[in-house]
Amino acid sequence: MKKNWVIAIHGGAENQSREELGETKQAAYEQGLENALMAGWHILEAGGSAVDAVEAAVRSMENNPLFNAGRGGSLTKDESIEFDAAIMDGKNMQAGAVSGVKHVKHPITLAKTIMLRSPHVLLTSTGAEDFARDQELEMKSDDYFKTEEKIKSLKKAKKKEKEELQKDTVGAVALDMDGNLAAATSTGGLENQYPGRVGDSPIIGAGTYANNEVCAVSCTGDGEGILRANVAHEVYALMKYKQLPLKEAAREAMEVYKDRIEGDRNFIALDPEGNVEFSFETSLMFRACKKNNDPMYLAIWRDDDKQ
Repeated sequence: MKKNWVIAIHGGAENQSREELGETKQAAYEQGLENALMAGWHILEAGGSAVDAVEAAVRSMENNPLFNAGRGGSLTKDESIEFDAAIMDGKNMQAGAVSGVKHVKHPITLAKTIMLRSPHVLLTSTGAEDFARDQELEMKSDDYFKTEEKIKSLKKAKKKEKEELQKDTVGAVALDMDGNLAAATSTGGLENQYPGRVGDSPIIGAGTYANNEVCAVSCTGDGEGILRANVAHEVYALMKYKQLPLKEAAREAMEVYKDRIEGDRNFIALDPEGNVEFSFETSLMFRACKKNNDPMYLAIWRDDDKQ
């Protein structure tokens, strides 16, 4: 039987026009997506694990100040930085997550280390940072994470509280040659958020979920809404208990309790057969995927048809 390996990534979903994004920045996003995708794909091609692949892809985006994760992450009301991340292994349903950390260069690697080397699933704030130091993970000062663009963006946001604020998140899902699924998500949070706020990304079942039997999911969008709708697990439940195929489950998960829970729900999902869904309500989603040695799919706008 032919072995498949697949990776899909997202760099967030937003409501903005082509003119607002601009050609130069679009090209930079496309290059960033390709770099992240291939970082994970090469691990899968060499027979590596889905967990290692999603970590590598997300680390690449955490290094890129264009994306709202790691360096260049959004700033809170007091101009501080706080990161959330989670990773889940669909093979054994082990998971690791972190919230409210300030100085860890790669929050997704801290989440993976929590999964592998601690008895816990979720660590937060200074306790998570102490664990990171104990594990000798790379730490950085505030200046590394803060960019001039995000400082200016926060000032603008404070003057225009009612405008839509940046709430991007990055993530990846993967299927390795052994049939294992994994999901990873990392974020700088909501621009101008209250210090201490935690969104959906590090909450297993809300923003991140993986189970070899069913699917792997990573979300981005309105964290509060995704938390209350339990979106990642909702995709899983619709497939597991309602026996829906991935495409239908993704479509239905976007609509469940929409009459009571506001906010955009956007996510990527992958099933054990290697089918990928990019589901988003916004005008764009930074997204890419690659299956086996097939050509890479990379898109930003809703009407992109490069696949």
